[in-house]
Amino acid sequence: MPSPHSLQGRVAIVTGAGTGIGRATASVLAQHGATVVLAGRRPGPLEQAATEIAALGPRAVAVPTDVTDPDQCEGLVDAVLGEFGRIDILVNNAGGGSLKPLMEWSLQEWRDLLTLNLDSVWLLSRSAAVPMMAAGKGAIVNISSGASYLTMPNAAPYGVAKAGVNHLTGVLAAGLTPRGVRVNAIAVGAVDTGQLTDEARRYLDEGSAFPGNAIGRIGRPEEIAYAVHFFASDASSYCSGQTLWINGGPKGEGGP
Repeated sequence: MPSPHSLQGRVAIVTGAGTGIGRATASVLAQHGATVVLAGRRPGPLEQAATEIAALGPRAVAVPTDVTDPDQCEGLVDAVLGEFGRIDILVNNAGGGSLKPLMEWSLQEWRDLLTLNLDSVWLLSRSAAVPMMAAGKGAIVNISSGASYLTMPNAAPYGVAKAGVNHLTGVLAAGLTPRGVRVNAIAVGAVDTGQLTDEARRYLDEGSAFPGNAIGRIGRPEEIAYAVHFFASDASSYCSGQTLWINGGPKGEGGP
């Protein structure tokens, strides 16, 4: 009997796959047998990541894509179907933000961050869901953030967008799960990427926006990737519409 963790024969799209969580996710999915399509705006990191993954044995291809552009989202799906004939897994990881005082966000900055972090999830999900529903099976995994639960004035549009991702995950699950497409999300706590470290150093006092956790450290990208693999595989076949907050555990007062 095949392992429920195996992704052999499946095709996965991972957005924002050139660096960080996206790159780690593409690698973990490939290690479990998936053909991976790495999407993102910067061709250089995508090609480098695809080359490194392909050297391990699985097939990996880079498709430069701006996920804020509806036409490019549809083009990505069409390109994958044209090359591989199927889409089994979509990981909506592309996103990001910056930090500044609450009242200093311009309207355009607000809209740009919502477009990148929320609109992109809807645009690509609605395109990829069509072949998944036709096949009667698929998995969509959205990367959200702990900022969706925390009241962080310096990250207002980002937190609002990620809260929207959590809700959209439930809405998509309600509509797509009866057609065989499971949709789940991961709300990511502080993870060791260059962007997080730089932003934290520039704008934040220690503990002000990223509270200490029980583990006592920030996470590693692969620790998020393993959870993505769970939601993408048949190991989570009875799970849809959920947002899992991975944050190192709550930090209580005092000790044992």
